[in-house]
Amino acid sequence: MIYLKTPEEIEKMRAAARLVSQTLGEVARWIEPGVTTRKLDTIAREFILDNGGKPACLGYGGFPATLCIEVNETVVHGFPSDRVLMDGDIIGVDTVVELDGYNGDSAYTFAVGTISPEKKRLCQTTREALYVGIDACKPGARIGDIANAIQTYCEHRNYSVVREMCGHGIGRKMHEDPEVPNYGRRGIGPRLQNGMCFCIEPMINMGSRNIVISPDGWECLTRDRKPSAHYEHTLAMVNDRVEILTTFDYIHEAITDKFI
Repeated sequence: MIYLKTPEEIEKMRAAARLVSQTLGEVARWIEPGVTTRKLDTIAREFILDNGGKPACLGYGGFPATLCIEVNETVVHGFPSDRVLMDGDIIGVDTVVELDGYNGDSAYTFAVGTISPEKKRLCQTTREALYVGIDACKPGARIGDIANAIQTYCEHRNYSVVREMCGHGIGRKMHEDPEVPNYGRRGIGPRLQNGMCFCIEPMINMGSRNIVISPDGWECLTRDRKPSAHYEHTLAMVNDRVEILTTFDYIHEAITDKFI
């Protein structure tokens, strides 16, 4: 069931979305060769708690961390660890913040040092696909219109779309209805309505779309071990238009000299 939010609830969603955006901005300041992903997780957790929020991923279904870490071939749900970031890596950082009972969710893929042109193009295309999906959120549109727009944009550029993982509704719970895939047919799925809050999050691979799940039951990796990129915004339908509740502005302020 899709839960439509009141204007008052959307304001609370907006506050949670702002804090998760600020959290990614703080993490961005520390991403460089030589840093461990566990260090990034500690920074995020402390920042969220210091600002009155709750790290919603921590303990969710047994997940052991604040951040989902996605280095190179990891698509989603990687654990922070003592792994040291290397020059040329890309790292997706995905997290959810709960504030005053409501959640904000966002993800961004960062360059570590100097990355290859191929990785840079993958990241740029995936980020562009996020906004292509957002542009499809017109009055009367359906979820399938978003999905098809993302799939078409990426596949025309010779990238593959992960099908087992998708975006989702969001509100009091981290994951609510509807599911928001990154592939599909136009004109199908739930119709967008005022009060809907949901996340669009393209997960796009340089090689095959096929994935494997690691023995921990969480980390999702590309089967061919080629890189994957991931970007995400939390959105709300208000007065027959989509509003982007999260922002990448805090990230861009932090990494003006490293922006992909």
